[in-house]
Amino acid sequence: MRSTDQQTVTVPPGLAGVVVTETELGDVRGAEGFYHYRQYSAIDLAEAVGFEAAWHLLLFGNLPEAGQLTAFSDRVGALRPMPDELAALLPAICATTDDALTIVRTALSLWGGIRRLRPLFDADPDSDEIVESALAAAAVTPTILAAAHRIRHGAEPIEADPTLGHVDDYLRMLTGARPNPHDLRAVEQYLVSTMDHGFNASTFTARVIASTGADLAACLVGAIGSFSGPKHGGAPSRALEALDEIGSLDHAEAYVRDKIERGDRVMGFGHAVYRTKDPRSEMLRRTALGYDDPLVDLAVGVEAIFERTLAELKPGRELFANVEYYAGVVMKLAGIDPSMFTPTFCVARVAGWTANIVEQSHDAKMIRPSARYVGPPPPQPLPVHAAPRA
Repeated sequence: MRSTDQQTVTVPPGLAGVVVTETELGDVRGAEGFYHYRQYSAIDLAEAVGFEAAWHLLLFGNLPEAGQLTAFSDRVGALRPMPDELAALLPAICATTDDALTIVRTALSLWGGIRRLRPLFDADPDSDEIVESALAAAAVTPTILAAAHRIRHGAEPIEADPTLGHVDDYLRMLTGARPNPHDLRAVEQYLVSTMDHGFNASTFTARVIASTGADLAACLVGAIGSFSGPKHGGAPSRALEALDEIGSLDHAEAYVRDKIERGDRVMGFGHAVYRTKDPRSEMLRRTALGYDDPLVDLAVGVEAIFERTLAELKPGRELFANVEYYAGVVMKLAGIDPSMFTPTFCVARVAGWTANIVEQSHDAKMIRPSARYVGPPPPQPLPVHAAPRA
């Protein structure tokens, strides 16, 4: 059946505001500056629980009690090491590119083959098979990213330690040392707060691929490809670069004023969904204030100057610091190399992607929208110069 024979609905560009499915995983209420995982405020979770507890909530629907949490942590810890076949191939992958997201999406594609992942279509959605694959993928992703970072910098990868917490082990594998409790908690709060965030582009991509019945690794490769776009996952390092460019509060007013007057974007401000304060930014601002560092003073000062100058030059236009603004500050102060800011974001988001893939696997309907054709009206006769087929 041609698309013109189907009943069609014209929707806003970018599908803005269009509801495409139902989900039990969470939602973003941009006008209120609020988002949640299941029935709990995501910010409350980030400030109160660890990564594994929030991950368990997203995937299984409940906050685990102590015994459940221990069992879940042991389960994902055992899945964290890379397969030997992938570890052997990773240096060759790293030799082809410096981009961590390119490396991890290539590695996860190989990982899916090594694990013999079956298409979601062939698996029973009510069995443990898809959930186990989801846990394994989210568990191994930080191991791949940390190992790739070290290989690209001429250092030996550090093997995963299944006895450590997820974030603790990631930072250890990345930097070569166990993080101090303050840095660990700061990064963990960031990662919990960014595990999921509604039907953003990468999550929607993962669900579209899952709806075709493809295997879980294919869904993640597509999600990471979407996430790698500069409009999506790559902003934490760019926000920090803007602060580095400003350098000091003495230069901040002129920098901000010039950007606003020219209509240029000040990196780290504004969000596609929030029309008020980004709750993630507000939380990370509090986290950053736990550090006694000039970078924090600069970030807080620039934020105040931006809001004041925007109100002066563009009355009625409200833009606020987004999650990337303070995320870069927190990650840098916690000892994460700026080149790993977006990959660290990916460590969190892969837990959300896999939870969405598991949920989508229960829906038999393939996501298949239509497009409105706006080219020359068909059918037209072929031009006389069209070469005949030999």
